[in-house]
Amino acid sequence: MRIIFAGTPEFAAAHLQALLDDASHELLAVYTQPDRRAGRGKQLAASPVKHVAAAAGLPVQQPASLKTIEAQQQLAAYNADIMVVAAYGLLLPQAVLELPAFGCINVHASLLPRWRGAAPVERAIEAGDDTTGITIMQMDAGLDTGDMLLTASCPIAPLETGDSLRSKLVALGQTALLRALAQIAEGRVIATAQDNQRASYAHKLNKAEAALDWQQPAQQLARKIRAFTSALPCYAVLDGQRLKIVSASATNTAATTNGTAKSAATSSCGEILAVDKNAIRVACGNGVLVIDRVQAAGGRAMAVADLLNGKPGYFQAGMRFAGAA
Repeated sequence: MRIIFAGTPEFAAAHLQALLDDASHELLAVYTQPDRRAGRGKQLAASPVKHVAAAAGLPVQQPASLKTIEAQQQLAAYNADIMVVAAYGLLLPQAVLELPAFGCINVHASLLPRWRGAAPVERAIEAGDDTTGITIMQMDAGLDTGDMLLTASCPIAPLETGDSLRSKLVALGQTALLRALAQIAEGRVIATAQDNQRASYAHKLNKAEAALDWQQPAQQLARKIRAFTSALPCYAVLDGQRLKIVSASATNTAATTNGTAKSAATSSCGEILAVDKNAIRVACGNGVLVIDRVQAAGGRAMAVADLLNGKPGYFQAGMRFAGAA
């Protein structure tokens, strides 16, 4: 099939690479978001998709919008059979959806209709889901509301992170995309309407969400920390300094340095209950958060054990993270 690809981040770049590796398809052009300023130097940076496309010698288009007549005429000139979209980040107006012979299909990182929207990977882990997957859908004017063409599921492991789950979904999505394209080309695809009554929305991650609320249950905080990982690392403030919480788990008790156990029920939310050589234990609204990996401002991520080796008094029982009620 003659394909136009549209996507932006690493997730999308991996699916573009899968198409490049499949000789049965012809890639006509790649659409990705305009270069953005990033990093401390605020230098213009190309998207991962642009890097893959450039390495393959493909034409790259980076319109700020696809709503203009000029952008739509340029896209129409490619005379594509189908447009494959994966985490593109730009709205496709109805005129664009109707341009390719087989329309536009999307690789979505959830089992629709659950977790429509921008952050399906993170929201699935944060909610405690035990299963997620990939949906290849026919795009329509709504937000991830189109008919489902193919689905593939995978389990969410108990200690799954956003990064590890995204990697699993990339592999699943690459296979699902190629299968769906083959079925479309052969006229074997079966479209299934979504059940809107079962829909949920995966809101885009908000910077304010990264601040840990110690009144929440420890289990919920642990899931959020694992879910957000590199996308939007969670943090807390201790002694006026922001501290990223890289890795943590939940429990019901906190062993003190002499081996006894202390209940979080008698402590204030955000209070450090105990410090040992491997972790700190912090009281939450329900349960205890066991933090074993952190990143101080301007530093690198490290195990709590390594931090305490260099700064033995950095954490002390009785200290309290700011923001707790």
